[in-house]
Amino acid sequence: MLRRLAPALLTVLVVVLGVTALSARPPQGTPQRTADFVVLAGIAGLRWEDVDQQSTPTLWRMARDGSIGSLSVRSAHRPTCPVDGWLTLGAGSFAAWNGTRPDGGCPPAGVAVEQPDGIGANLPDQESVVQYNQQRLPWGTMPGSLSESVRCSVAVGPGAAVAAARPFGRVDRYAAGLPADPRRLLGSCVLSIVDLGTVEGTDPVARAEQARAADAQLARVLAARPERSLVLVAGISDTEQPSRLHVVVADGPGWERGWLTSASTGRDGYLQLVDLAPTALTALGRPMPERLFLGRPAVSTVGRPSDLTEAINAPADADREATAQRAVSGRFFALLAGLQVLLALAVLPLLRRARPHAGPAGPTPVSARVVAVVELLLVAAALAVPAALLADAVPWWRGEHPGWIFGAVTALLVAGGTAAVRFAPGYANTLGPFGAVAGLTTLTVGLDVLTGSSLQLNSVVGYSALQGGRYAGLSTVGLGVFLAGALVTGGWFGQRVHRRWRPAVMVAVGGLAVVVVGSPYLGADPVGAIALTAGLSVAAAISAGGWLTITRLAWATMAALAVGIGFAVVDLRRPAAERGSLGRFLSAVADGTGGFTVHRSSTANFETLVNSPLTVLALAGGLLVWFALLQPWGGLLRLFGIYPAIRAALGGTAVAAVLGGVLDGAALDVAGAAAALVVPMAALASLRVLGHAADRTRPNTGRARENGADDDSGSGGDGPAGGGDGPTGGGGPLGAGHPRPIGGPPAAPPRVVVLPPGPDAPVGTPVVDGPAQSPPERPAADAATGAPSAPAQRRSADTPADTPAAPVTRPSTEVAAS
Repeated sequence: MLRRLAPALLTVLVVVLGVTALSARPPQGTPQRTADFVVLAGIAGLRWEDVDQQSTPTLWRMARDGSIGSLSVRSAHRPTCPVDGWLTLGAGSFAAWNGTRPDGGCPPAGVAVEQPDGIGANLPDQESVVQYNQQRLPWGTMPGSLSESVRCSVAVGPGAAVAAARPFGRVDRYAAGLPADPRRLLGSCVLSIVDLGTVEGTDPVARAEQARAADAQLARVLAARPERSLVLVAGISDTEQPSRLHVVVADGPGWERGWLTSASTGRDGYLQLVDLAPTALTALGRPMPERLFLGRPAVSTVGRPSDLTEAINAPADADREATAQRAVSGRFFALLAGLQVLLALAVLPLLRRARPHAGPAGPTPVSARVVAVVELLLVAAALAVPAALLADAVPWWRGEHPGWIFGAVTALLVAGGTAAVRFAPGYANTLGPFGAVAGLTTLTVGLDVLTGSSLQLNSVVGYSALQGGRYAGLSTVGLGVFLAGALVTGGWFGQRVHRRWRPAVMVAVGGLAVVVVGSPYLGADPVGAIALTAGLSVAAAISAGGWLTITRLAWATMAALAVGIGFAVVDLRRPAAERGSLGRFLSAVADGTGGFTVHRSSTANFETLVNSPLTVLALAGGLLVWFALLQPWGGLLRLFGIYPAIRAALGGTAVAAVLGGVLDGAALDVAGAAAALVVPMAALASLRVLGHAADRTRPNTGRARENGADDDSGSGGDGPAGGGDGPTGGGGPLGAGHPRPIGGPPAAPPRVVVLPPGPDAPVGTPVVDGPAQSPPERPAADAATGAPSAPAQRRSADTPADTPAAPVTRPSTEVAAS
């Protein structure tokens, strides 16, 4: 009865762990009304490196007294041109100005602004802009949503007119520039939007002069600000390629000396451009529009350094890191993909020659040194991604040649990690390197997530704040290597216990991983947690042996669906402004706008599939597994037969990685990251299993029955040496520690057999039986039955009782499985 209920109990346990991960969110300040007036001042292209006490004294004082942060200016187009930035500011969602664009550039500057009555203004192009964003872009953005949410608004300058124009093109009050006394203008409406100019170019002197002019205009705005007002200053766009992080400062009651953050970023010191519109409405106490903004209201958090120079250097340094990350990341993954493809090609001939053959007809034995070097290269390749993550602990981006510094640091970390695995206890065992690499990877990524994911942000293998997709929690690459490492670690531990306990071990290790991935405190990826739950359920179902039957697949599917439903229920019970990606999607489905989300996800999947180097890693790993490792000569099937918990872990990893990538809009990126870790180690383990395929040792089944060892635990406890996968107790590099070369067993002298009386020979006639041959290999499942082999049965029937029987020998891998 308990065995039949085990799948249901495990499913309930996984569901409880998964839903618990989303039951609470990190405590953040609740946005409240703080002002009677809001002034949004935009300076296109302004970065923190442009701010100093001499050139921009007004902005310096604002940063000292208010709250500051780094602003990601993502819009519907990249780069975010000034007109796109102003339009996104007024829409509260990703928007873009229509018109032809040069490759990587911006449309011609200039927006037509008409002033028919001398009070307000009209944008004649607004109707076509609205249609372009509603019908041609996947965000369903409505330009002018911010101005539609207040009774009246003021715009100063052409850029501000773009942000303040209502959907039909009307600007309530407009001035081409600040009047001599702007008090009356800024106090005429609760919302004012001011264009303070542009800072562009690469010449530091020219940028400093432009920043000084914008700062002088800002001083006039601050002198004329209404009582009890909030002033937001933002570098609302890029002015050139590549994109950068920009300035954002909030100054007003309740915004004193803190970091700016929002629920859309989940990280102190970071805001998105789409957050400014909901921030203004929340500060004014106004309701949000019916179609929610993509952004979330900003809040001020504590923890900012008391020294202003140190505080400003932090976002400026983040901008430098994000800029360097984009240049280095593509080269790193392209190089990693190329090296792993070359390594896969190098492994193919070793797989062909790894299995020993009897007699002189077998292939030439492989040099033990060559195999040992290839094994170390496979370990190094598997450790490349976690090493690159750890490299972010060193400020490599501050150097003159950041790419070379990052490469050197990563190479040192890979070398150190490889040495640690090589000299770790148990390296000689077949699964020793597999478990060590998986454990190191899980520990590295897990500790980073538990300590705030500081290594993920702007990391070469993490996410960039410039992309505007994620600012906290696990990255796509981090999710791939973490779920692979966690499941393989669970399989490695599970292989060391009795088969009846393996599902529980898998659920214990994988359940903790689900909590880490799905918790908003930690990984903040509920979709990834759902995918990991599906993979974990598959792994737990087949970890004790057997195949993925319809019943087991049904339980795995039910567990994933239950966790998904639990996440959805918990998320939908939150206020709309606090929901995560899953809750927002379901809300969009309910109000009929879910098609935009599906379209964006499918578009993102296609673009990532075509452009990402991780796609090459995923495809190359899949080809190596399918056309080499899973072939009869590839060794992986033999590995699966001896170590069913590892088979379960790899199967669960494939399910979770593919499902997580598709649901997250990352195509094969999650699978590629997982393959970068799993495929090299699977090849290494296959080489070792093949190297011991012809080993012989005496069975000792009695002790296995006495101590309750599992019949396919792979512990090697039944061999004469008491451990490992071979007679010497180790599954080390091929050829290491073997009493004979890999090329085949030594020739044995002819064996003389005395035949019983029969029609073909007289009694006692000796017959030369030829060289002693190894018995044919049998599957581990047959050995587990304990039934004698066919030759043994025939001998017991044909041989007299007083004739001594020759000892029966079997491969050590079969002994380990018996």
